[in-house]
Amino acid sequence: MTDAILQQRERGLLTLQFNRPDKKNALTRAMYTQLAETLEQADADPAISAVLIQGSHACFTAGNDIGDFLEQPPSDLDSPPFHFMKSLLNCRKPVIAAVAGAAVGIGTTLLLHCDLVYVSRDARLRMPFVNLGLCPEFGSSLILPRLLGHAKAAELLLLGEEFTGEQAALWGIATEALGSGEAALAKAREIAERFDTLASGAVQVTKQLMKSVDREQLRRVIEEEGALFVQRLKSSEAIAALSEVISRK
Repeated sequence: MTDAILQQRERGLLTLQFNRPDKKNALTRAMYTQLAETLEQADADPAISAVLIQGSHACFTAGNDIGDFLEQPPSDLDSPPFHFMKSLLNCRKPVIAAVAGAAVGIGTTLLLHCDLVYVSRDARLRMPFVNLGLCPEFGSSLILPRLLGHAKAAELLLLGEEFTGEQAALWGIATEALGSGEAALAKAREIAERFDTLASGAVQVTKQLMKSVDREQLRRVIEEEGALFVQRLKSSEAIAALSEVISRK
């Protein structure tokens, strides 16, 4: 599991790559912890100018590893998934995401907290929380209605409807949609490398200003969602839905 998150540092760019191709890059507790700790280290390192998060050209991430999730579900807001959320939310360095293939659950909601997001046009994004007996997380219940309007957000969060990378760019969830997964990864890297040539202090202050509006409200919503998510995991609906997913594998 130690190589489930590949790290590459090239000049001022730190790349974090999901690396579980046999599991569609599904995220485990150990991966969340590694992501959180690495983001915190990058945030404190003056030599790091930007962080790039990516999967492969074929798959970003299928979201939580359900088996790992059920074995030891998060019990409070200090659990590994929420530790990762806090670390990404608090990161002062620009975070860029490159998305191709599937981006499920937190694979989509984490994009709402990245500064620049490049997707392949045929990427498949989905937030099937209700379908699994759960509720939205990572501030998505606040951010998506504001970004898309209630009706479209309801389609994505209440029904768990899938949408493409092209739609994500059209709706403002992504910065740009590219023709292929390889193109999305290449464009994200090209843009991420540009931060090495920019004044880091000015970049960080600008990001702080852009993120400052309603920041405390967002924190409160993330905590409220998290507490309800932990409760929902214990519900008969969630247990039945998650167990069915496991049985199909």
